Amino acid sequence: MNDQKNYISLKPQDIAIAYLLLRILIGVNYFNHGFTRIFDIPGFAESIVEQLKDSYFPEFMVRINSYLVPPVELIVGVLITIGLATRSALIATFILMIILKLGVTSIQNWGAATSMISYALVLFILLAGLSFNIYSLDHWRKNKQTSADSKISNQQSTNNFSLLFQRFSKKRRRQSRSYLR
Repeated sequence: MNDQKNYISLKPQDIAIAYLLLRILIGVNYFNHGFTRIFDIPGFAESIVEQLKDSYFPEFMVRINSYLVPPVELIVGVLITIGLATRSALIATFILMIILKLGVTSIQNWGAATSMISYALVLFILLAGLSFNIYSLDHWRKNKQTSADSKISNQQSTNNFSLLFQRFSKKRRRQSRSYLR
């Protein structure tokens, strides 16, 4: 009997493309959150202070965090989108999400808290799958640095070989002169 099994295989190149698209998707999302709020940070901060007035957090803490949210969203959004300092940007975004989660759960906004779980899952996938981040400025910079290091290493090897050859040649000349005496 012929048992024909179908195997599904994931190609690294396809995973890298999917990673790129997911990274851009979440990066654009955070960028737009920050970009639309950055022009009216005081208004945004006031609305957050009003929303969290019944939370157990002191108003000054809510206000400080509210002023920080738009620029942080904007910066991590740009970094994640272009793939620059991706690991650090994802970790900063996770921390931002934890802070926001504290806020929404403190006022028992379970709908917002639930929707934030999808962000956390995407951030987890991006952070855990960082080795697939080959279409990024991080990867380009790493390859450029590796190439530069390789050229330096090759130059040093060539120089080391030249020095070794010169020493060997001098030693051979001294030895040949000693035979002539």
